[in-house]
Amino acid sequence: MNIFKGFPTIFLFICFVLIITDCFMVEADTCKPSGKLRGKKPPPGQCDSNCCEDGKFYTTYKCSPPVSSHTKGKLTINSFAAGGEGGGPSECDNRYHSDDEPVVALSTGWFNNKKRCSKYITIHGNGKSVKAKVVDECDSAKGCDSEHGYQPPCPNNIVDASKAVWKALGVPENDWGLMDIYWSDVN
Repeated sequence: MNIFKGFPTIFLFICFVLIITDCFMVEADTCKPSGKLRGKKPPPGQCDSNCCEDGKFYTTYKCSPPVSSHTKGKLTINSFAAGGEGGGPSECDNRYHSDDEPVVALSTGWFNNKKRCSKYITIHGNGKSVKAKVVDECDSAKGCDSEHGYQPPCPNNIVDASKAVWKALGVPENDWGLMDIYWSDVN
């Protein structure tokens, strides 16, 4: 009797299971919180919506989930125009951008210390896709101060988009705000 007769089949099966398990572990081990930030009540008239609450702790991140050709994220809406809720000029070019221009801010890890500045990403959602320019960071590491409009830190998986992006994806205006999407870098 040959005890090694089924060995190649068993060996291949074990290798297959290990490879699949490793792939799921990489997906699950994406990004851990870097700390907590204590909220402060904004001065009167300094915050219109989504303001920090005094004493509440907010999770901060210096990383984002890994980028792939199918990176899952949450699309939010922002105005990059002068006087819009986005605050100051965009970090990449120190300019304001019209709400009619397809531009985005990415969470801190995806923004990658300005390495994605002025580069384009393709956003897929609502059965459509749109190309948008990265112009700013949605800060996941800081918040609740004047520089951040007294708003909490962004989650680590945000693509904060102009109205033009939402329009291009064909999302009805009354549904703008938060949507599951996936995105990828444009090469």
